[in-house]
Amino acid sequence: MTSKIVHIKTFGCQMNKLDSALVTASLEKAGFRLTDTVKEADAVLINTCSVREHAEQRVLSHLGHLKHIKKQKPNVVVAVIGCMAQRLGPELLDDNTVDIVCGPAQIPQIPQIVTSALNEKHKLLSIKDSIRQKPDDQENLALDEFESTFDRAEQNLPGQAFVRVMRGCDSFCAYCVVPYVRGPEVSRPPAAIIDQVKRLADEGVKQVTLLGQAVNKYKYAAGQKSSCLADLLYLASEVDGIDWIKFVTNYPSEQFYDEILKAMADLPKVCPYLHIPAQSGSDKILRAMNRHYTAAQYLEMLDKARSIVPGIALSGDFIVGYPGETEEDFHVTVDLVKKARYKNAFIFKYSPRPGTKADKNLTDTVPHQIKRKRNTELLAVQEKISAELAQTFLGQTVKVLVEGLSKKPHLNSAEGRDNPQLVGRTATDWIVVFNGPPSLAGRFVNAKITKTAPLTLFADPAP
Repeated sequence: MTSKIVHIKTFGCQMNKLDSALVTASLEKAGFRLTDTVKEADAVLINTCSVREHAEQRVLSHLGHLKHIKKQKPNVVVAVIGCMAQRLGPELLDDNTVDIVCGPAQIPQIPQIVTSALNEKHKLLSIKDSIRQKPDDQENLALDEFESTFDRAEQNLPGQAFVRVMRGCDSFCAYCVVPYVRGPEVSRPPAAIIDQVKRLADEGVKQVTLLGQAVNKYKYAAGQKSSCLADLLYLASEVDGIDWIKFVTNYPSEQFYDEILKAMADLPKVCPYLHIPAQSGSDKILRAMNRHYTAAQYLEMLDKARSIVPGIALSGDFIVGYPGETEEDFHVTVDLVKKARYKNAFIFKYSPRPGTKADKNLTDTVPHQIKRKRNTELLAVQEKISAELAQTFLGQTVKVLVEGLSKKPHLNSAEGRDNPQLVGRTATDWIVVFNGPPSLAGRFVNAKITKTAPLTLFADPAP
């Protein structure tokens, strides 16, 4: 029988990318063939994000495009999976274009669901009715087995892999939809995680990134023994073949913070990089966001990180234009960014997310043009800091894990350069580009920095 052909389109964060990689591997094992071309697919899967309105609008736009394709190929099966699927459920299934709606907790069922839809030509809905209910042992086991069986080296990043250490979120930040689409926090057993890391190392993986919505809150109890993220870092560091270990994303909390920083300082394999979103520099706005720290406490955490792990690189996230944010609130956020001196920061304009506390209880008071102005201004402040930090690398030789061909070459290959431009990252997550043979992808190289930009270091290969 001819293999059915599947196309997968992914929107959103690294969690979604990991889910898509797991689904891809499970579909291939079930006999499906993957394609990059929508028009030749028998089934199209869209892995969705609900964190911002713009992400959902992109999905709806994509469904509009698929509507035209389905007129030409009426038998093509269209599946919406992931966070948006869990949030909207039957509403999405009412769309004539959509045949399958499947939430994040149900992704192990996707090969069976897609096969059923292709063979029987009927619509299928698979989401959790009570997303905040703790999963039972059977559901946890199914998800753990799915992770362990189908996690593999990242297809687009040779030598790297992502390992989920926990699912869900219990932070309930007022603006965030994640707890309502990903469910409660559940930490995976350390043994399952480390076995997965060992298998990935055997497959040639050099860097693993441990993933969690608030990864520093990882905690697994079995009998009298309890493990935190720092324990995972020590265990993963013992795995032969793994050279670098990273972890994202961290919620600003003192819980296990000292232990994590000590592990980072003690273990050469743990990269000195911390992504720790602040979201605002205004205590008033932080309270409205239901973030459980003050700006002063947040900055103290950054100071502690720098004192325990010299040379650590920091990055953050910010939301501008949150309901009630005044010019004064925004200016103290600017001050925090200047004091934090991040390597880089991700800055977003606030958009209400249905079902969140902010959407229910707060009026979106800040006009769009003010949000856009503040977004531009804060980006400019961060860009200046990034440029200053980048300049400190001039003349230095850094170790880089090569990711592959650069998607946006900045160097002129005509200037006596026979090789294409490659891109990689340092242990502190700085992007480095240089000319070299594509065969270096997935390998470590030394590169001497010859030029800098706010977010990019330009280099020549070093001996």
